[in-house]
Amino acid sequence: MKKIIFATQNQGKVKEIKKILEGMPVEVLTMDEAGIDIEIEENGKTFEENAVIKAEALKVYTDAIILADDSGLEIDCLNKEPGVYSARYLGKDTPYEVKNQIILDRLKDVEQENRTARFVCAIAAAGKDMETMTTLGTIEGYIGHEARGANGFGYDPIFYVEGTSISTAELTPDEKNAISHRAKALNAMKEKLKEIESKIEEIENKTIQEKAEYYEKKESISKKINDMLLRKNE
Repeated sequence: MKKIIFATQNQGKVKEIKKILEGMPVEVLTMDEAGIDIEIEENGKTFEENAVIKAEALKVYTDAIILADDSGLEIDCLNKEPGVYSARYLGKDTPYEVKNQIILDRLKDVEQENRTARFVCAIAAAGKDMETMTTLGTIEGYIGHEARGANGFGYDPIFYVEGTSISTAELTPDEKNAISHRAKALNAMKEKLKEIESKIEEIENKTIQEKAEYYEKKESISKKINDMLLRKNE
């Protein structure tokens, strides 16, 4: 079974990722499980840039495929804050209950039509012998007027799915994985990885066929030479 190492220590993400990748003939490992312990500076200006930075930083430590994500919440009336700084917004160690309440307080006088927001997720795949690829997934919604729900993590309790009155923290894991930004990006990446796997298999089969043809020709030439030598000695 092939291994994929996911470049995250966020256990909430790990749980979602393993669920979404169920059914693929791969073993998904965290950095800890793979024995990789490094600090990666995420200094990109976009979600895609940060995902690539993380994936390419890890690929030098292993022959496995590295998947990395960068995701976050964009709130339109806050100039798309917290954006790429979602994990560090209002302090990296600040509990999300506190962060969520501060955001709700900042939006207390904002009308419903101006509370639009989205979750964004970029996935990067990198490896020693492959070109780095990225995919992007989003889920549109709005910031509610209160935090609701006990599922999910992070900003889920204050993010409500577009066209509903349900927060992503009120969705079951299966419901969330059917529509989430991370699921969309990961499913798109799964298709890209399948294409690569298919191309590798095609190349390997072609190589095997070419080798077989080479040895067949070699054997035919050897037989002709032996026949000529036998006729010469007669």
